[in-house]
Amino acid sequence: MILKVKNLGKRYGERIAIEEVSLELWPGEVLAVVGESGSGKTTLLDCVSGRLRPDAGTVSFATRHEGFKNIFEMGEAERRLLARTDWGYVHQRAEEGLRMNVSAGANVGERLMALGERHYGRVRGAASDWLSRVEMDAARIDESPNAFSGGMRQRLQIARNLVTRPRLVFMDEPTSGLDVSVQAKLLDLLRSLTRELELAAIVVTHDLAVARLLAHRMLVMKAGRMVEEGLADQVLDDPQHPYTQLLVSSVLQP
Repeated sequence: MILKVKNLGKRYGERIAIEEVSLELWPGEVLAVVGESGSGKTTLLDCVSGRLRPDAGTVSFATRHEGFKNIFEMGEAERRLLARTDWGYVHQRAEEGLRMNVSAGANVGERLMALGERHYGRVRGAASDWLSRVEMDAARIDESPNAFSGGMRQRLQIARNLVTRPRLVFMDEPTSGLDVSVQAKLLDLLRSLTRELELAAIVVTHDLAVARLLAHRMLVMKAGRMVEEGLADQVLDDPQHPYTQLLVSSVLQP
């Protein structure tokens, strides 16, 4: 196991954002969190990834040298280091996960430099290699992200996150807002990379087709609560909770 989340809760005044959500994640496993807008899935992702402090519950990660540690009991420097090494975060809007005022190569190489790599040739070589791995033209390494399309920016953000070979990646609607053909190619890329690198990942999406393609397991959220969990195909093909049944029938059936 790589991640343990227990009884996570978050409120905004009287409004429940998430309540008593528990989950486990294993190395190499992709978990999709699905639900309608306002169901709590993004709040859950923000709490689990340490971007938002919950009001209740624990998030424990299997660190390389000290075993499981509650991320909210870590110091700020330790949590920042974790985010640069063993974790990645792919934003819905690539602009939020990139530095738009530096080159594509600098965006990818920056994470290596943050870990102490100072050899220019090695940094540039790693950046070039990762641009190729996400199916970008490595000859464009010195171009600004502003020169790329939305789909290419998302690929660049993925390369930036994976260059340090994290063990856990968080993805917030990674294909939302892209053309259908671009979405399909990006999903194929994400599926192949998660398998190749044996990445554990949590993917928030409102698109059940994305969940089916990428995820091994699925967690269904409604009004801040987890109403169903199981193997992705099982949940989609034989949903048990009335809300999941409604969700599946409204999206996947003609």
